[in-house]
Amino acid sequence: MFLSLHIVLINHIATFHLPTPSLRQPPFSLSLAPMSALSNSSSSHGNSFLKMPAIKFTKLFINGDFVDSISGRTFETIDPRKEEVIARVSEGDKEDIDIAVKAARQAFDSGPWPRLPGSERAKIMMKWADLVDENIEELAALDTIDAGKLYYINKVAEIPSATNALRYYAGAADKIHGDVLKMNGDFHAYTLLEPIGVVGHIIPWNAPSLSFFIKAGIPDGVLNIVPGFGPTAGAAISSHMDIDAVSFTGSIEVGREVLQAAAWSNLKPVSLELGGKSPLIIFNDADIDKASELALFGIMSNKGEICVAGSRVFVQEEIYDEFEKKLVEKAKSWVVGDPFDPKSLQGPQADRNQLEKILSYIEHGKREGATLLTGGNTVGNKGYYIEPTIFSNVKEDMLIAREEIFGPVLALMKFKTMEEAIKSANNTKYGLAAGIVTKNLDTANTMSRSIRAGIVWINCYFTVGSDVPFGGYKMSGFGRDLGLQALHKYLQVKSVVTPIHNSPWL
Repeated sequence: MFLSLHIVLINHIATFHLPTPSLRQPPFSLSLAPMSALSNSSSSHGNSFLKMPAIKFTKLFINGDFVDSISGRTFETIDPRKEEVIARVSEGDKEDIDIAVKAARQAFDSGPWPRLPGSERAKIMMKWADLVDENIEELAALDTIDAGKLYYINKVAEIPSATNALRYYAGAADKIHGDVLKMNGDFHAYTLLEPIGVVGHIIPWNAPSLSFFIKAGIPDGVLNIVPGFGPTAGAAISSHMDIDAVSFTGSIEVGREVLQAAAWSNLKPVSLELGGKSPLIIFNDADIDKASELALFGIMSNKGEICVAGSRVFVQEEIYDEFEKKLVEKAKSWVVGDPFDPKSLQGPQADRNQLEKILSYIEHGKREGATLLTGGNTVGNKGYYIEPTIFSNVKEDMLIAREEIFGPVLALMKFKTMEEAIKSANNTKYGLAAGIVTKNLDTANTMSRSIRAGIVWINCYFTVGSDVPFGGYKMSGFGRDLGLQALHKYLQVKSVVTPIHNSPWL
């Protein structure tokens, strides 16, 4: 990872908020607090609670410089709180990707970064993390106006988690090595772990800072940033003959296109994180108040725009009625408002398209016969705000139980036995995450080993860290971010064998 060179395409919403990742121009345990730790007083989403930071960077970042796109085209990025234009950002295209790849290839083949000792690369990465920490309020505010994310969470959790990840991998920079092998005969063998080369990362808009840091790695040409759109810049990365690997976070449909383009070009390896429809299974012995709080937190965090959102909640039938009542009560007191207001628990959806998509899923749920317990409407006259929405009487073949909505919409279902819960939890094309709420260790062990998901939380949710590998099963993708496991996708294993003559032992 630390020798590989990176081209980052940040999809759709903007990149102007990123700290300058160059030597010449300098600018993870994430465990979010459940709602009881935050105020749930009423708030307004028409007010501004902080002075907005200036927009400093709206261009592409290639070979250590901020540059306009070759075409000169730009796109608007919209403040989802007010539906107003924040800035116009340079729109990268195939020609810009070509330039970025050329810069990265030159930096990899003949630049100083791969030839620095690991300890020196670590110092640079640590310095970068320090710069982010020094500018955390500005970055948190820009993430908020860019994507509607809660300012408080950006500041105290998400961006610190990003810098923790950077420091974690900086610490590994001088600890990546191969193995000495024991061969039969008069031979000595060992392996080398070599950098894979130029890597293209296509990252999403829902967690821009965290996604950026857990994917990317810094002199000129080492890191290049191209804001753009999937059909143009994204396609150019996926099919580029001089990119050695691609990492993509997004939808299944686009993931297939990335894989196909990689295969038809130079057979570059691909890692994919393609979302989920994660189950939260609550057993009879659970504390109902805490379990309902965890369930609401699991779907409403970041407005539901999070790949591991607990969008399917299965409750054992003996406690179902009481659980449903508590969950609805809590949802009705969940504060939707300006993400800068410390009283707000939920900001606006990222853009109008996402808002309309969520509303269409809600209408599907109604038409298919699910019971709308609460929510389902927009909030206010301006901004992309939507009420926390809960459906009951949901059948597993309904669209709202099958598709990733990427919004604050929860499908509530009941179960009788553990075997039924396991079957229902696995009844999905996805396999990214799952949650289990129980006081019984045997239940927790059986469930965690039976659910086909990349991460399983027991009596908690959204608890991730720099040292915990993250990725999916089934159509949630393959490959891992975070943890030392994540380094494997950026490394090639080379075996070296040499004869040994006159050795006193073999």
